[in-house]
Amino acid sequence: MRHVFIIAEAGVNHNGSLDMALQLIDAASLAGADAVKFQTFFADSLAIKKAEKAEYQKRETGNNESQWEMLKRLEISPRDHYILLEHCRKRGIQFLSTPFDIESAKLLAENMDLPMIKISSGDLTNAPLLMKVAESGKPIILSTGMSVLGEIESALGVLAFGYTQPNRVPSAEAFREAYQSVEGQQALKEKVTLLHCTTEYPTAFSDVNLRVMDTLKHAFQLPVGLSDHTEGIVVPIAAVARGAVIIEKHFTLDRNLPGPDHKASLEPDELKKMVQAIRQVEKALGNPQKIPTQAEQKNMQVARKSLVAAKTIKKGEPFTPDNLTIKRPGNGVSPFCYWDLLGKQARRDYEKDEVVKE
Repeated sequence: MRHVFIIAEAGVNHNGSLDMALQLIDAASLAGADAVKFQTFFADSLAIKKAEKAEYQKRETGNNESQWEMLKRLEISPRDHYILLEHCRKRGIQFLSTPFDIESAKLLAENMDLPMIKISSGDLTNAPLLMKVAESGKPIILSTGMSVLGEIESALGVLAFGYTQPNRVPSAEAFREAYQSVEGQQALKEKVTLLHCTTEYPTAFSDVNLRVMDTLKHAFQLPVGLSDHTEGIVVPIAAVARGAVIIEKHFTLDRNLPGPDHKASLEPDELKKMVQAIRQVEKALGNPQKIPTQAEQKNMQVARKSLVAAKTIKKGEPFTPDNLTIKRPGNGVSPFCYWDLLGKQARRDYEKDEVVKE
């Protein structure tokens, strides 16, 4: 049975509070998620001080501050990262975070030695950041919101280069060569998972386009998952049925809390229901071999039918449409043999409703 890796995306829903971040870890663990993910950034390295907020951020947090001011309030200090990491270990859930600048990438990949790094859709075109993470050798989960296939291929070229040729001078040509090389493709297959994503909060169902997962898988021959921003849990469940190997979903302690992402997030009980539903779908997917399961074999004799005497038939009397019918149970001659028996002589006497055993 394929195990879908479920990431409970805490993001910045801690509102800058370490205590709330710890509570988010507890909630993700209780929900049964495989990992809880935060966002690692230093506002001074992420945005200029006059950068405007996104429309959804203005809608949820007002327009009386810049994006930089909002980000500054939501930073997690390096010290707090280690506290969160240790709490995750105690709660038996994996700690993950997304770096948004080179310094953050170094903190996560080198200093904290996390097992994998998630790259956001907004940094798909941030080649230096992609390079930094790939040079660490860590597996990468790469979100692909707002992109076209050519941009994804370019990003994968940088990753292939960083994984396989870290001592070579970076260039567009070097990235293409790395992407096209056997070594580069092998590194990507071993270390990169693509996440289909629609970068809007919340995402309208009409904008999800789950079939893009098939496109990504066909185009790049890499594992594919979904970073979901829709309301509710229907879309991630559907994505698992379509083959997603990773599901990332925002969650919060309370959707009514102030902050940019709370409204587009699940609450803990909803997160738990999503995890449970995904685990059920995993079991239901099973394997592609079409054979009777062990559970249904016992029902075959009861549910299937046999050839049955429609009236008394004497030995030597030919089978005809008048004296031969089809009824349960299925422990006699198969109805597939109906036409073969017509005209043949019965080998023994049959009473009405007796299963034919020719």
